[in-house]
Amino acid sequence: MYDVAIIGTGPAGLSAALTLQLHEKSIIWFGSPDMSPKVEKSEKIANYPGVGLISGEELNRRFREHAAQLALTPVDRMVTTIMPAQGHFSLLADNELYESKTLLLTTGVVSANGIPGEAEYLGRGVSYCATCDGFLYKGKTIAVFCGSKRYEHEVAYLAGLAEKVFLFTSYKDSDVTAENIQRVGPIREVKGGMKVKSILLADGTEMPVSALFCLRNAVAPSTLLADIRLDGPHIVVNRQQETNLPGCYAAGDCTGRPYQLTKAVGEGNVAAHAILDYLSEHA
Repeated sequence: MYDVAIIGTGPAGLSAALTLQLHEKSIIWFGSPDMSPKVEKSEKIANYPGVGLISGEELNRRFREHAAQLALTPVDRMVTTIMPAQGHFSLLADNELYESKTLLLTTGVVSANGIPGEAEYLGRGVSYCATCDGFLYKGKTIAVFCGSKRYEHEVAYLAGLAEKVFLFTSYKDSDVTAENIQRVGPIREVKGGMKVKSILLADGTEMPVSALFCLRNAVAPSTLLADIRLDGPHIVVNRQQETNLPGCYAAGDCTGRPYQLTKAVGEGNVAAHAILDYLSEHA
């Protein structure tokens, strides 16, 4: 049982992880070891106090180095389900179950609803984990939404199992290739009955499929935690970064504007101290 589970390795997650590590709390930290793609892609950052004008690539490198100095190593697995239990949380990531006393969401901005029909058919043909569920669709026709190059190995894995893959990527420089992969346009809707039966493309074309795999950097908060309170795509928090669920906190872009590094780092620190208070009260 960990003291804290942190989801997200952006500035808010890093800020919280550093503070909690310095206070000798046990942490399970989920996210990319590359830290923040958003920071990495920033050409110049000019409003981070004390740093001066700096490239996003350089700042993100410093983030990684700082984490390494304190022996903080992210677990590169995507959390797909969180279940509140009596006094703790159970988290499912790539078919592995983890437990923590508290939870901090630093997932960035994720669409509240995803693709229409996605949440409705989760577990009935919609999956977020290729290695967990891919074998169920061996020899079948499936659709894949890939939101990042870091998941292209999962697309290749699925192509090795399925008879046919309809692939849509939300970026342009995709390198994944296989004879049974057909590129398609944006997916407008997932359709079906008891299970997924088809996807509807933005141009109105309907493609029969047995499943849709959504490979993203994060899952929408409403999918992760069914009862979490949202305002549009944002998680509602108070000044201590507390959500409506006891022991659950959120920080960074996922809590709303402004989408700024300084705001994310500050909220991560506030959340960490609130978690420390919570743990001391519930020891």
